[in-house]
Amino acid sequence: MKRTIKIEGMSCGHCSARVEKVLNEIEGINAKVNLMQKEAIVECDIQISDEMLKKTIEDAGYEVIDIY
Repeated sequence: MKRTIKIEGMSCGHCSARVEKVLNEIEGINAKVNLMQKEAIVECDIQISDEMLKKTIEDAGYEVIDIY
């Protein structure tokens, strides 16, 4: 399964690295963050809810705008 997550609040490489790190800490997830696009591309081997992804990112201090 592949999802794109639009994220607000990332302004530098440290921000995008933080989001990528917290997403990749979820077992079964492979995430790549694109700072310029302000989005994360998430590939999952497991079923994970949009709410879980959103909570993980928001707990790190960033705002999820959309998941598709």
